[in-house]
Amino acid sequence: METKIGSLDSCKPATCNDVGSLPSNGVVSTIQSSAVPFNSAEATLGRHLARRLVQIGVSDVFSVPGDFNLTLLDHLIAEPGLNLIGCCNELNAGYAADGYARARGVGACVVTFTVGGLSVLNAIAGAYSENLPVICIVGGPNSNDYGTNRVLHHTIGLPDFSQELRCFQTVTCFQAVVNNLEDAHELIDTAISTALKESKPVYISVSCNLPAIPHPTFSREPVPFSLSPKLSNKMGLEAAVEAAAEFLNKAVKPVMVGGPKLRVAKACNAFVQLADSCGYALAVMPSAKGLVPEHHPHFIGTYWGLSVGYSLLLKKEKAIIVQPDRVVIGNGPAFGCVLMKDFLIALGKRLKPNATAYENYHRIYVPDGHPLKSEPKEALRVNVLFQHIQKLLSGETAVIAETGDSWFNCQKLKLPQGCGYEFQMQYGSIGWSVGATLGYAQAVPDKRVIACIGDGDGSGCVNNASMWSEEYHLLINNGGYTIEVEIHDGPYNVIKNWNYTALVDAIHNGEGNCWTTKVRCEEELIEAIETATGAKKECLCFIEVIVHKDDTSKELLEWGSRVSAANSRPPNPQ
Repeated sequence: METKIGSLDSCKPATCNDVGSLPSNGVVSTIQSSAVPFNSAEATLGRHLARRLVQIGVSDVFSVPGDFNLTLLDHLIAEPGLNLIGCCNELNAGYAADGYARARGVGACVVTFTVGGLSVLNAIAGAYSENLPVICIVGGPNSNDYGTNRVLHHTIGLPDFSQELRCFQTVTCFQAVVNNLEDAHELIDTAISTALKESKPVYISVSCNLPAIPHPTFSREPVPFSLSPKLSNKMGLEAAVEAAAEFLNKAVKPVMVGGPKLRVAKACNAFVQLADSCGYALAVMPSAKGLVPEHHPHFIGTYWGLSVGYSLLLKKEKAIIVQPDRVVIGNGPAFGCVLMKDFLIALGKRLKPNATAYENYHRIYVPDGHPLKSEPKEALRVNVLFQHIQKLLSGETAVIAETGDSWFNCQKLKLPQGCGYEFQMQYGSIGWSVGATLGYAQAVPDKRVIACIGDGDGSGCVNNASMWSEEYHLLINNGGYTIEVEIHDGPYNVIKNWNYTALVDAIHNGEGNCWTTKVRCEEELIEAIETATGAKKECLCFIEVIVHKDDTSKELLEWGSRVSAANSRPPNPQ
Protein backbone atom coordinates (compact mmCIF):
# COMPACT_ATOMS: atom_id res chain seq x y z
CA MET A 1 0.00 0.00 0.00
CA GLU A 2 1.03 3.64 -0.29
CA THR A 3 1.20 6.24 2.42
CA LYS A 4 -0.26 9.54 1.36
CA ILE A 5 1.32 12.73 2.56
CA GLY A 6 -1.29 15.12 3.75
CA SER A 7 -1.93 17.07 6.91
CA LEU A 8 0.53 16.56 9.71
CA ASP A 9 -0.50 16.29 13.32
CA SER A 10 1.59 18.38 15.72
CA CYS A 11 4.38 16.16 16.95
CA LYS A 12 4.57 15.35 20.59
CA PRO A 13 7.97 15.79 22.23
CA ALA A 14 9.66 12.59 23.38
CA THR A 15 8.19 10.83 20.35
CA CYS A 16 9.25 10.72 16.74
CA ASN A 17 7.85 12.86 13.98
CA ASP A 18 6.05 10.51 11.61
CA VAL A 19 5.60 12.53 8.45
CA GLY A 20 2.72 11.11 6.48
CA SER A 21 2.32 8.10 8.74
CA LEU A 22 -0.87 6.30 9.64
CA PRO A 23 -2.70 7.77 12.64
CA SER A 24 -3.60 5.55 15.54
CA ASN A 25 -7.08 4.97 14.16
CA GLY A 26 -5.55 3.37 11.07
CA VAL A 27 -6.99 5.91 8.66
CA VAL A 28 -4.59 7.47 6.19
CA SER A 29 -4.20 11.18 6.88
CA THR A 30 -4.70 13.15 3.67
CA ILE A 31 -5.87 16.47 2.39
CA GLN A 32 -9.12 16.00 0.54
CA SER A 33 -8.31 17.55 -2.82
CA SER A 34 -11.04 18.49 -5.23
CA ALA A 35 -10.18 18.45 -8.92
CA VAL A 36 -11.71 21.89 -9.37
CA PRO A 37 -9.62 23.98 -11.79
CA PHE A 38 -8.21 27.29 -10.58
CA ASN A 39 -8.87 30.49 -12.42
CA SER A 40 -5.84 31.62 -14.41
CA ALA A 41 -4.71 34.06 -11.72
CA GLU A 42 -4.28 31.15 -9.31
CA ALA A 43 -2.70 28.66 -11.74
CA THR A 44 0.82 29.89 -11.01
CA LEU A 45 4.09 28.45 -9.81
CA GLY A 46 3.93 30.56 -6.64
CA ARG A 47 0.45 29.28 -5.81
CA HIS A 48 1.48 25.67 -6.43
CA LEU A 49 4.52 25.91 -4.18
CA ALA A 50 2.46 27.55 -1.43
CA ARG A 51 -0.21 24.84 -1.59
CA ARG A 52 2.40 22.11 -1.55
CA LEU A 53 3.92 23.50 1.65
CA VAL A 54 0.50 23.58 3.31
CA GLN A 55 -0.23 20.01 2.20
CA ILE A 56 2.89 18.57 3.81
CA GLY A 57 2.15 20.31 7.11
CA VAL A 58 4.02 23.59 6.87
CA SER A 59 1.86 26.45 8.13
CA ASP A 60 4.72 28.85 8.92
CA VAL A 61 7.55 29.85 6.57
CA PHE A 62 10.60 31.76 7.82
CA SER A 63 11.86 34.35 5.38
CA VAL A 64 14.16 37.27 4.68
CA PRO A 65 13.12 39.47 1.72
CA GLY A 66 15.50 40.22 -1.12
CA ASP A 67 14.98 41.56 -4.61
CA PHE A 68 15.05 38.07 -6.18
CA ASN A 69 12.30 36.59 -3.97
CA LEU A 70 9.77 39.41 -3.50
CA THR A 71 7.20 38.19 -6.03
CA LEU A 72 7.41 34.69 -4.61
CA LEU A 73 6.83 36.07 -1.11
CA ASP A 74 3.67 37.77 -2.42
CA HIS A 75 2.28 34.38 -3.43
CA LEU A 76 3.20 32.76 -0.14
CA ILE A 77 1.46 35.56 1.75
CA ALA A 78 -1.64 35.10 -0.43
CA GLU A 79 -1.99 31.45 0.61
CA PRO A 80 -4.58 31.30 3.44
CA GLY A 81 -2.90 28.32 5.09
CA LEU A 82 0.53 29.93 5.28
CA ASN A 83 1.94 32.41 7.79
CA LEU A 84 5.06 34.22 6.60
CA ILE A 85 7.41 35.05 9.46
CA GLY A 86 10.04 37.65 8.66
CA CYS A 87 13.43 37.06 10.27
CA CYS A 88 16.32 39.44 10.92
CA ASN A 89 18.82 37.48 8.85
CA GLU A 90 19.01 34.33 6.76
CA LEU A 91 21.00 32.32 9.29
CA ASN A 92 18.27 32.74 11.90
CA ALA A 93 15.59 31.94 9.30
CA GLY A 94 17.39 28.65 8.67
CA TYR A 95 17.75 27.94 12.38
CA ALA A 96 14.02 28.65 12.82
CA ALA A 97 13.13 26.21 10.03
CA ASP A 98 15.35 23.63 11.78
CA GLY A 99 13.50 24.09 15.09
CA TYR A 100 10.15 23.99 13.30
CA ALA A 101 11.05 20.72 11.56
CA ARG A 102 11.97 19.13 14.89
CA ALA A 103 8.47 19.75 16.24
CA ARG A 104 6.34 19.55 13.08
CA GLY A 105 8.27 17.02 11.01
CA VAL A 106 9.16 19.42 8.17
CA GLY A 107 10.12 23.10 7.92
CA ALA A 108 10.72 25.75 5.25
CA CYS A 109 12.63 28.98 4.76
CA VAL A 110 12.82 31.49 1.88
CA VAL A 111 15.83 33.69 1.11
CA THR A 112 17.31 35.54 -1.85
CA PHE A 113 19.98 34.48 -4.33
CA THR A 114 23.62 33.91 -3.25
CA VAL A 115 23.94 36.68 -0.67
CA GLY A 116 21.00 35.10 1.16
CA GLY A 117 21.64 31.52 0.12
CA LEU A 118 25.21 31.44 1.33
CA SER A 119 24.12 33.04 4.61
CA VAL A 120 21.50 30.35 5.31
CA LEU A 121 23.89 27.58 4.25
CA ASN A 122 25.28 27.01 7.76
CA ALA A 123 21.81 26.40 9.19
CA ILE A 124 20.98 23.98 6.36
CA ALA A 125 24.20 22.07 7.05
CA GLY A 126 23.10 21.70 10.67
CA ALA A 127 19.68 20.42 9.60
CA TYR A 128 21.41 17.91 7.31
CA SER A 129 23.50 16.62 10.22
CA GLU A 130 20.34 16.16 12.30
CA ASN A 131 18.33 14.45 9.51
CA LEU A 132 15.71 17.17 9.33
CA PRO A 133 13.60 17.76 6.18
CA VAL A 134 13.93 21.50 5.61
CA ILE A 135 12.73 23.01 2.32
CA CYS A 136 15.21 25.80 1.53
CA ILE A 137 13.70 28.04 -1.16
CA VAL A 138 15.82 30.68 -2.88
CA GLY A 139 14.59 33.42 -5.15
CA GLY A 140 16.89 33.09 -8.18
CA PRO A 141 17.92 35.25 -11.14
CA ASN A 142 15.54 36.12 -13.94
CA SER A 143 15.24 33.12 -16.26
CA ASN A 144 16.42 35.25 -19.19
CA ASP A 145 19.76 35.87 -17.48
CA TYR A 146 20.87 32.25 -17.54
CA GLY A 147 23.49 31.69 -20.23
CA THR A 148 23.91 35.40 -21.02
CA ASN A 149 27.32 35.87 -19.41
CA ARG A 150 25.92 38.73 -17.34
CA VAL A 151 27.29 39.64 -13.92
CA LEU A 152 24.53 40.18 -11.35
CA HIS A 153 24.50 42.05 -8.07
CA HIS A 154 24.32 40.00 -4.86
CA THR A 155 26.79 37.56 -6.44
CA ILE A 156 30.59 37.25 -6.28
CA GLY A 157 30.97 39.04 -9.59
CA LEU A 158 31.23 36.07 -11.93
CA PRO A 159 28.81 35.31 -14.79
CA ASP A 160 28.49 31.74 -13.52
CA PHE A 161 25.28 31.37 -11.47
CA SER A 162 26.12 27.89 -10.19
CA GLN A 163 28.22 28.84 -7.16
CA GLU A 164 25.28 28.76 -4.76
CA LEU A 165 24.03 25.48 -6.22
CA ARG A 166 27.43 23.84 -5.80
CA CYS A 167 27.59 24.92 -2.17
CA PHE A 168 24.19 23.39 -1.44
CA GLN A 169 24.96 20.08 -3.16
CA THR A 170 26.92 18.78 -0.16
CA VAL A 171 24.32 19.69 2.49
CA THR A 172 21.04 18.81 0.73
CA CYS A 173 19.72 15.57 -0.71
CA PHE A 174 18.18 17.18 -3.82
CA GLN A 175 18.67 20.44 -5.68
CA ALA A 176 16.13 21.96 -8.09
CA VAL A 177 16.91 25.01 -10.22
CA VAL A 178 13.56 26.20 -11.57
CA ASN A 179 14.17 28.56 -14.48
CA ASN A 180 11.62 27.12 -16.89
CA LEU A 181 7.87 26.76 -16.35
CA GLU A 182 7.69 23.58 -18.42
CA ASP A 183 9.41 21.43 -15.81
CA ALA A 184 8.76 23.57 -12.72
CA HIS A 185 5.90 21.38 -11.45
CA GLU A 186 8.02 18.23 -11.67
CA LEU A 187 11.11 19.77 -10.09
CA ILE A 188 9.24 21.28 -7.14
CA ASP A 189 7.31 18.10 -6.42
CA THR A 190 10.40 15.93 -6.73
CA ALA A 191 12.37 18.14 -4.37
CA ILE A 192 9.68 18.23 -1.68
CA SER A 193 8.91 14.53 -1.87
CA THR A 194 12.62 13.69 -1.71
CA ALA A 195 13.02 15.77 1.46
CA LEU A 196 10.21 13.79 3.08
CA LYS A 197 11.50 10.40 1.94
CA GLU A 198 15.15 11.03 2.84
CA SER A 199 14.51 13.20 5.91
CA LYS A 200 17.13 15.68 4.73
CA PRO A 201 17.05 19.30 3.52
CA VAL A 202 16.49 20.17 -0.15
CA TYR A 203 17.30 23.28 -2.20
CA ILE A 204 14.80 24.89 -4.58
CA SER A 205 15.86 27.95 -6.60
CA VAL A 206 12.98 29.75 -8.36
CA SER A 207 13.70 32.40 -10.99
CA CYS A 208 12.35 35.73 -9.82
CA ASN A 209 10.18 36.29 -12.93
CA LEU A 210 8.31 32.95 -12.78
CA PRO A 211 6.14 32.80 -9.61
CA ALA A 212 3.30 34.96 -10.95
CA ILE A 213 3.03 33.47 -14.46
CA PRO A 214 0.10 31.08 -15.06
CA HIS A 215 0.88 27.71 -16.64
CA PRO A 216 -1.36 24.73 -17.54
CA THR A 217 0.59 22.36 -15.24
CA PHE A 218 -0.64 24.39 -12.27
CA SER A 219 -4.26 24.63 -13.42
CA ARG A 220 -5.67 22.36 -10.71
CA GLU A 221 -5.36 22.00 -6.97
CA PRO A 222 -2.19 19.95 -6.31
CA VAL A 223 -3.04 16.31 -5.74
CA PRO A 224 -1.61 15.16 -2.39
CA PHE A 225 1.64 13.25 -2.62
CA SER A 226 1.43 9.49 -2.64
CA LEU A 227 4.78 8.16 -1.48
CA SER A 228 5.51 4.47 -1.45
CA PRO A 229 6.69 3.58 2.05
CA LYS A 230 10.02 1.88 2.57
CA LEU A 231 9.54 -1.83 3.23
CA SER A 232 11.78 -4.35 4.92
CA ASN A 233 12.98 -7.34 2.98
CA LYS A 234 10.77 -10.00 4.53
CA MET A 235 13.34 -12.79 4.44
CA GLY A 236 16.08 -10.46 5.69
CA LEU A 237 13.86 -9.25 8.53
CA GLU A 238 13.06 -12.78 9.65
CA ALA A 239 16.71 -13.80 9.50
CA ALA A 240 17.84 -10.71 11.41
CA VAL A 241 15.26 -11.23 14.14
CA GLU A 242 16.13 -14.90 14.49
CA ALA A 243 19.86 -14.18 14.76
CA ALA A 244 19.32 -11.28 17.18
CA ALA A 245 16.99 -13.28 19.42
CA GLU A 246 19.50 -16.12 19.62
CA PHE A 247 22.26 -13.62 20.43
CA LEU A 248 20.31 -11.73 23.11
CA ASN A 249 18.63 -14.68 24.78
CA LYS A 250 22.10 -15.91 25.72
CA ALA A 251 23.11 -12.54 27.19
CA VAL A 252 23.40 -12.22 30.98
CA LYS A 253 22.73 -8.49 31.47
CA PRO A 254 21.49 -6.97 28.19
CA VAL A 255 20.89 -3.22 27.96
CA MET A 256 19.18 -1.13 25.28
CA VAL A 257 20.82 2.17 24.27
CA GLY A 258 18.82 4.55 22.07
CA GLY A 259 20.56 6.85 19.59
CA PRO A 260 19.54 9.89 17.51
CA LYS A 261 18.56 7.84 14.47
CA LEU A 262 15.45 6.69 16.30
CA ARG A 263 13.90 9.94 15.03
CA VAL A 264 14.67 9.51 11.34
CA ALA A 265 13.69 5.83 11.51
CA LYS A 266 10.40 6.79 13.20
CA ALA A 267 11.12 4.02 15.67
CA CYS A 268 10.81 5.74 19.07
CA ASN A 269 7.58 3.98 19.98
CA ALA A 270 8.91 0.63 18.72
CA PHE A 271 11.99 1.08 20.91
CA VAL A 272 9.82 1.59 23.99
CA GLN A 273 7.57 -1.34 23.05
CA LEU A 274 10.63 -3.58 22.87
CA ALA A 275 11.77 -2.41 26.32
CA ASP A 276 8.30 -3.10 27.70
CA SER A 277 8.25 -6.64 26.36
CA CYS A 278 11.79 -7.75 27.26
CA GLY A 279 12.35 -5.88 30.54
CA TYR A 280 15.83 -4.71 29.58
CA ALA A 281 17.29 -1.59 31.13
CA LEU A 282 17.20 1.28 28.64
CA ALA A 283 19.44 4.32 28.29
CA VAL A 284 20.01 6.99 25.66
CA MET A 285 23.02 8.56 24.05
CA PRO A 286 23.29 12.30 24.75
CA SER A 287 22.14 13.15 21.22
CA ALA A 288 18.96 11.11 21.70
CA LYS A 289 17.74 12.81 24.88
CA GLY A 290 14.05 13.56 24.48
CA LEU A 291 13.41 10.70 22.05
CA VAL A 292 12.88 8.11 24.79
CA PRO A 293 10.50 8.73 27.72
CA GLU A 294 12.50 9.22 30.89
CA HIS A 295 9.56 8.23 33.06
CA HIS A 296 9.83 4.65 31.75
CA PRO A 297 10.21 2.29 34.73
CA HIS A 298 13.46 0.80 33.37
CA PHE A 299 15.10 4.04 32.23
CA ILE A 300 18.60 4.34 33.69
CA GLY A 301 19.83 7.61 32.16
CA THR A 302 22.32 8.87 29.58
CA TYR A 303 25.20 6.79 28.27
CA TRP A 304 28.14 9.11 27.62
CA GLY A 305 31.08 6.79 26.98
CA LEU A 306 34.04 9.14 27.33
CA SER A 307 31.94 11.65 25.30
CA VAL A 308 34.57 12.47 22.67
CA GLY A 309 37.41 11.02 20.64
CA TYR A 310 35.72 7.88 19.30
CA SER A 311 35.10 6.70 22.85
CA LEU A 312 31.69 5.06 22.75
CA LEU A 313 33.31 2.04 24.44
CA LEU A 314 30.82 -0.46 23.07
CA LYS A 315 32.45 -3.78 22.35
CA LYS A 316 31.35 -4.55 18.84
CA GLU A 317 31.38 -8.31 19.37
CA LYS A 318 28.90 -7.88 22.24
CA ALA A 319 26.56 -5.41 20.55
CA ILE A 320 23.76 -5.38 18.03
CA ILE A 321 23.92 -2.14 16.02
CA VAL A 322 20.58 -1.19 14.49
CA GLN A 323 20.62 1.51 11.80
CA PRO A 324 17.46 2.91 10.15
CA ASP A 325 17.68 0.22 7.44
CA ARG A 326 20.42 -2.17 8.54
CA VAL A 327 21.19 -4.56 11.41
CA VAL A 328 24.66 -5.80 12.37
CA ILE A 329 24.96 -8.50 15.01
CA GLY A 330 28.31 -8.61 16.78
CA ASN A 331 31.12 -8.85 14.27
CA GLY A 332 28.64 -10.38 11.83
CA PRO A 333 26.30 -11.31 10.24
CA ALA A 334 24.81 -8.12 8.82
CA PHE A 335 21.35 -7.69 7.31
CA GLY A 336 20.47 -4.94 4.86
CA CYS A 337 17.04 -3.67 3.79
CA VAL A 338 15.72 -4.23 7.32
CA LEU A 339 13.92 -1.21 8.77
CA MET A 340 14.65 -0.36 12.40
CA LYS A 341 10.98 0.01 13.27
CA ASP A 342 10.02 -3.38 11.81
CA PHE A 343 13.02 -5.08 13.42
CA LEU A 344 12.34 -3.76 16.92
CA ILE A 345 8.65 -4.69 16.80
CA ALA A 346 9.36 -8.21 15.54
CA LEU A 347 12.23 -8.74 17.96
CA GLY A 348 10.01 -7.95 20.93
CA LYS A 349 7.98 -11.06 20.18
CA ARG A 350 11.04 -13.32 20.28
CA LEU A 351 12.98 -12.22 23.34
CA LYS A 352 12.87 -13.82 26.75
CA PRO A 353 12.25 -11.30 29.56
CA ASN A 354 15.49 -10.37 31.30
CA ALA A 355 15.55 -7.56 33.85
CA THR A 356 18.93 -8.49 35.37
CA ALA A 357 20.72 -5.34 34.19
CA TYR A 358 18.03 -3.06 35.55
CA GLU A 359 17.89 -4.95 38.84
CA ASN A 360 21.66 -4.58 39.24
CA TYR A 361 21.42 -0.88 38.40
CA HIS A 362 18.61 -0.38 40.87
CA ARG A 363 20.58 -2.20 43.56
CA ILE A 364 23.58 0.14 43.34
CA TYR A 365 21.78 3.31 42.34
CA VAL A 366 22.51 6.37 44.46
CA PRO A 367 20.18 9.34 43.85
CA ASP A 368 21.70 12.59 42.71
CA GLY A 369 22.57 14.93 45.52
CA HIS A 370 21.31 18.46 45.91
CA PRO A 371 23.46 21.56 45.54
CA LEU A 372 24.74 23.14 48.71
CA LYS A 373 22.23 25.56 50.11
CA SER A 374 23.02 29.14 49.15
CA GLU A 375 23.92 31.67 51.76
CA PRO A 376 21.74 34.79 51.81
CA LYS A 377 22.51 36.95 48.76
CA GLU A 378 25.32 34.58 47.74
CA ALA A 379 26.32 34.85 44.07
CA LEU A 380 24.13 32.50 42.07
CA ARG A 381 25.65 29.15 41.16
CA VAL A 382 24.79 27.29 37.95
CA ASN A 383 23.83 24.10 39.80
CA VAL A 384 21.34 26.08 41.87
CA LEU A 385 19.95 27.69 38.71
CA PHE A 386 19.25 24.32 37.10
CA GLN A 387 17.65 23.03 40.28
CA HIS A 388 15.03 25.73 39.77
CA ILE A 389 14.77 25.08 36.01
CA GLN A 390 13.96 21.45 36.86
CA LYS A 391 10.95 22.64 38.86
CA LEU A 392 9.64 24.52 35.82
CA LEU A 393 9.40 21.38 33.69
CA SER A 394 6.10 19.68 32.92
CA GLY A 395 4.33 18.01 30.03
CA GLU A 396 3.41 21.48 28.82
CA THR A 397 7.02 22.68 28.44
CA ALA A 398 9.94 22.02 26.13
CA VAL A 399 13.66 22.64 26.67
CA ILE A 400 15.98 24.03 24.00
CA ALA A 401 19.64 23.65 25.02
CA GLU A 402 22.30 25.77 23.35
CA THR A 403 25.78 24.60 22.42
CA GLY A 404 28.05 24.98 25.43
CA ASP A 405 27.68 24.17 29.10
CA SER A 406 23.90 24.16 28.66
CA TRP A 407 24.45 20.89 26.77
CA PHE A 408 25.69 19.23 29.94
CA ASN A 409 23.50 20.96 32.50
CA CYS A 410 20.33 20.33 30.48
CA GLN A 411 21.32 16.68 29.98
CA LYS A 412 20.94 16.23 33.74
CA LEU A 413 17.38 17.52 33.76
CA LYS A 414 14.75 14.85 34.37
CA LEU A 415 12.13 15.22 31.66
CA PRO A 416 8.52 14.68 32.79
CA GLN A 417 6.18 12.79 30.50
CA GLY A 418 5.42 14.88 27.43
CA CYS A 419 8.21 17.42 28.01
CA GLY A 420 10.03 18.23 24.78
CA TYR A 421 13.79 18.46 24.47
CA GLU A 422 15.98 19.58 21.57
CA PHE A 423 19.63 20.41 21.05
CA GLN A 424 22.16 20.22 18.25
CA MET A 425 24.99 18.03 19.45
CA GLN A 426 26.36 16.65 16.18
CA TYR A 427 26.84 20.01 14.42
CA GLY A 428 27.04 22.23 17.51
CA SER A 429 26.57 25.61 15.85
CA ILE A 430 26.87 28.34 18.47
CA GLY A 431 23.73 30.50 18.31
CA TRP A 432 21.52 27.74 16.86
CA SER A 433 19.08 27.77 19.77
CA VAL A 434 18.11 31.43 19.35
CA GLY A 435 16.51 30.85 15.96
CA ALA A 436 15.49 27.25 16.68
CA THR A 437 13.47 28.43 19.68
CA LEU A 438 11.43 30.68 17.41
CA GLY A 439 10.71 27.85 15.00
CA TYR A 440 9.96 25.24 17.65
CA ALA A 441 7.62 27.53 19.56
CA GLN A 442 5.81 28.48 16.37
CA ALA A 443 5.29 24.81 15.53
CA VAL A 444 4.02 23.82 18.99
CA PRO A 445 2.20 26.91 20.31
CA ASP A 446 0.62 25.00 23.19
CA LYS A 447 3.99 24.42 24.84
CA ARG A 448 6.02 26.90 26.85
CA VAL A 449 9.58 26.76 25.56
CA ILE A 450 12.45 27.15 28.03
CA ALA A 451 15.59 28.18 26.15
CA CYS A 452 18.93 27.92 27.97
CA ILE A 453 21.39 30.13 26.12
CA GLY A 454 24.92 31.34 26.89
CA ASP A 455 26.03 34.94 26.45
CA GLY A 456 28.41 33.90 23.68
CA ASP A 457 25.55 32.26 21.82
CA GLY A 458 23.10 35.07 22.43
CA SER A 459 25.45 37.84 21.33
CA GLY A 460 25.74 36.26 17.90
CA CYS A 461 22.04 35.90 17.15
CA VAL A 462 20.21 38.05 19.71
CA ASN A 463 18.68 40.21 16.97
CA ASN A 464 16.25 37.35 16.46
CA ALA A 465 14.78 38.30 19.86
CA SER A 466 12.47 40.63 17.96
CA MET A 467 10.66 37.52 16.69
CA TRP A 468 10.37 35.61 19.99
CA SER A 469 6.93 35.04 21.49
CA GLU A 470 5.72 33.54 24.76
CA GLU A 471 8.76 31.64 26.01
CA TYR A 472 11.19 31.63 28.91
CA HIS A 473 14.67 32.64 27.79
CA LEU A 474 17.44 32.19 30.35
CA LEU A 475 20.63 33.81 29.14
CA ILE A 476 23.49 32.58 31.30
CA ASN A 477 26.05 35.38 31.36
CA ASN A 478 29.48 34.10 32.38
CA GLY A 479 31.53 36.54 30.37
CA GLY A 480 32.57 34.59 27.30
CA TYR A 481 32.86 31.32 25.40
CA THR A 482 33.24 29.06 28.41
CA ILE A 483 33.06 25.87 26.37
CA GLU A 484 36.07 27.04 24.35
CA VAL A 485 37.89 28.08 27.54
CA GLU A 486 37.76 24.50 28.78
CA ILE A 487 39.24 23.25 25.49
CA HIS A 488 41.94 25.88 25.00
CA ASP A 489 41.94 29.18 26.83
CA GLY A 490 43.02 32.49 25.38
CA PRO A 491 42.00 36.16 25.23
CA TYR A 492 39.82 35.41 22.20
CA ASN A 493 37.35 33.57 24.45
CA VAL A 494 36.41 36.76 26.32
CA ILE A 495 33.61 38.77 24.75
CA LYS A 496 32.31 42.28 25.39
CA ASN A 497 29.80 42.15 28.20
CA TRP A 498 26.52 43.57 26.94
CA ASN A 499 23.54 44.71 28.94
CA TYR A 500 21.42 41.93 27.49
CA THR A 501 18.17 42.83 29.21
CA ALA A 502 18.42 46.42 27.98
CA LEU A 503 19.26 45.14 24.49
CA VAL A 504 16.17 42.92 24.39
CA ASP A 505 14.08 45.83 25.66
CA ALA A 506 15.49 48.01 22.90
CA ILE A 507 14.75 45.42 20.23
CA HIS A 508 11.28 44.91 21.66
CA ASN A 509 10.69 48.68 21.67
CA GLY A 510 7.36 48.52 23.51
CA GLU A 511 5.65 46.40 20.86
CA GLY A 512 3.95 43.22 22.07
CA ASN A 513 4.44 41.53 25.43
CA CYS A 514 7.96 41.35 26.78
CA TRP A 515 9.36 41.28 30.31
CA THR A 516 13.06 41.27 31.18
CA THR A 517 15.03 41.08 34.38
CA LYS A 518 18.57 40.46 35.62
CA VAL A 519 19.35 38.11 38.54
CA ARG A 520 22.53 37.66 40.55
CA CYS A 521 21.47 35.50 43.51
CA GLU A 522 18.99 32.73 44.29
CA GLU A 523 16.53 35.10 45.98
CA GLU A 524 16.33 37.21 42.81
CA LEU A 525 15.98 34.08 40.67
CA ILE A 526 13.07 32.79 42.74
CA GLU A 527 11.35 36.14 42.48
CA ALA A 528 11.93 36.26 38.72
CA ILE A 529 10.51 32.77 38.18
CA GLU A 530 7.45 33.58 40.30
CA THR A 531 6.83 36.67 38.17
CA ALA A 532 7.43 34.82 34.89
CA THR A 533 5.02 32.03 35.79
CA GLY A 534 2.51 34.39 37.40
CA ALA A 535 1.86 38.01 36.49
CA LYS A 536 3.96 37.83 33.29
CA LYS A 537 3.03 34.34 32.13
CA GLU A 538 1.52 35.70 28.90
CA CYS A 539 4.75 37.50 28.04
CA LEU A 540 8.07 36.65 26.56
CA CYS A 541 10.18 36.36 29.70
CA PHE A 542 13.88 37.07 29.29
CA ILE A 543 15.98 36.43 32.38
CA GLU A 544 19.68 37.32 32.32
CA VAL A 545 21.47 35.18 34.88
CA ILE A 546 24.85 36.49 36.06
CA VAL A 547 27.26 33.72 37.13
CA HIS A 548 31.00 33.41 37.71
CA LYS A 549 33.10 32.82 34.58
CA ASP A 550 34.56 29.60 36.03
CA ASP A 551 31.23 28.16 37.22
CA THR A 552 30.87 25.14 34.93
CA SER A 553 29.63 21.58 35.15
CA LYS A 554 32.16 18.85 35.86
CA GLU A 555 31.03 17.22 32.62
CA LEU A 556 32.21 20.25 30.64
CA LEU A 557 35.57 20.17 32.40
CA GLU A 558 36.02 16.50 31.49
CA TRP A 559 34.74 16.99 27.94
CA GLY A 560 36.96 20.01 27.36
CA SER A 561 40.09 18.17 28.41
CA ARG A 562 39.25 15.24 26.14
CA VAL A 563 38.53 17.49 23.16
CA SER A 564 41.80 19.28 23.80
CA ALA A 565 43.67 15.97 23.87
CA ALA A 566 41.94 14.77 20.70
CA ASN A 567 42.65 18.03 18.85
CA SER A 568 46.30 18.18 19.88
CA ARG A 569 47.34 14.69 18.77
CA PRO A 570 50.61 14.95 16.83
CA PRO A 571 50.75 13.83 13.20
CA ASN A 572 51.26 10.11 12.66
CA PRO A 573 54.84 9.19 11.71
CA GLN A 574 55.33 9.16 7.95
